[in-house]
Amino acid sequence: MRRGIAATALVASLALAATACGGDDGDSESSGPTTITWWDTSNATNEAPTYKALIKEFEASHKDVKVKYVNVPFDQAQNKFDTAAGSKGAPDVLRAEVGWTPAFAKKSYLLPLDGTEALADQSKFKSNLLEQAKYEGKTYGVPLVTDTLALVYNKELFEKAGVEAPKTWDDLKAAAATIKSKTGVDGYWGSTQAYYAQSFLYGEGTDTVDASAKKITVNSAAAQKAYGTWLDLFSGKGLHKADTTADAYAHIQDAFVNGKVAAIIQGPWEITNFYNGAAFKDKNNLGIATVPAGSTGKAGAPTGGHNLSVYAGSDAAHQKAALKFVNFMTSAKSQATIALKNSTLPTRDDAYTAEVKADPGIAGYQTVLAAAQPRPALPEYSSLWGPLDTELPKIAGGKESLDKGLSSAETAIAKLVPDFSK
Repeated sequence: MRRGIAATALVASLALAATACGGDDGDSESSGPTTITWWDTSNATNEAPTYKALIKEFEASHKDVKVKYVNVPFDQAQNKFDTAAGSKGAPDVLRAEVGWTPAFAKKSYLLPLDGTEALADQSKFKSNLLEQAKYEGKTYGVPLVTDTLALVYNKELFEKAGVEAPKTWDDLKAAAATIKSKTGVDGYWGSTQAYYAQSFLYGEGTDTVDASAKKITVNSAAAQKAYGTWLDLFSGKGLHKADTTADAYAHIQDAFVNGKVAAIIQGPWEITNFYNGAAFKDKNNLGIATVPAGSTGKAGAPTGGHNLSVYAGSDAAHQKAALKFVNFMTSAKSQATIALKNSTLPTRDDAYTAEVKADPGIAGYQTVLAAAQPRPALPEYSSLWGPLDTELPKIAGGKESLDKGLSSAETAIAKLVPDFSK
């Protein structure tokens, strides 16, 4: 989810300006290879080189297709594609965050992939990942990489304190207090971001909205209980107080990788950074467990990741070439390569080879994927976290009550899904 790109808008604009997109590429080369454009939203420094190397492999085995690669900053790509697709100038292939797929499909910007070469291996992919690539019964993306949240913990600190990975949030509170007593280190540091608070909702059997019933549930009794549990984990022995600053994410991450806090909730996009920290020079010191369960006994976290989608506005020749490319990039071999080079999670079981699972981070996150919950096929769903990202830091920082904050979030969400009832 958070695999953004540290690149300037100026560089991105120059790159995009220099790149012809969609059906324009290769149209004049009818006797030569078809050139397709791919907008990749991965990290330009750490991940993009792996994708560029795979493009060379693809072109070597598919002489009839050339791929023009453009790395677009993740935080700009959704709006750029929306604008480009509306003017018939979008790339042939887009690496889309899973929440974008139904939104673009609703606008008819994406090609349905059912029965195409892109989904020739459909049965190999994890079913819950395919579900969130669908909109109104059709599949508009092929899962490329996936992620979810887990409780990541410092095994050495947990062993010194004589505690095990907690199964429930109450267990976590007790473990944090014991870790503080035995080691002097805080046991847990929570995030005020809405995406990280989502697991508390799942633990109470609810969500921000009930998409099937078209009802806003962010301020329901179950949601209030969930956010109450979330709030309680910012105060108490061994529980780090809420950080509501703009740099909170970095503060929490740095404390964990340097052994200054024993556990946090985090995703696999930080695996490489975990290993770069002083506490995890020995990779096997990284513990990974399913997020703790709520009062219902349910445990789970949102499924994130990225799909590869094909632009519906391209001509037949470019779509055919794009489908070949998507099939290649999401194959078991390509996904295994991506996992080994980038420490990301494959979306198909046959890509979890022995070599891939030798990485304890990847192997650990694979075990928690079973509890991950796909997002509903609601085009507005990802935007619903926005109001909560405004209100939750205020609540955690003591600037407003839980009741007031959730009420304000409910009002803001109602504007995003005006046909939903409260």
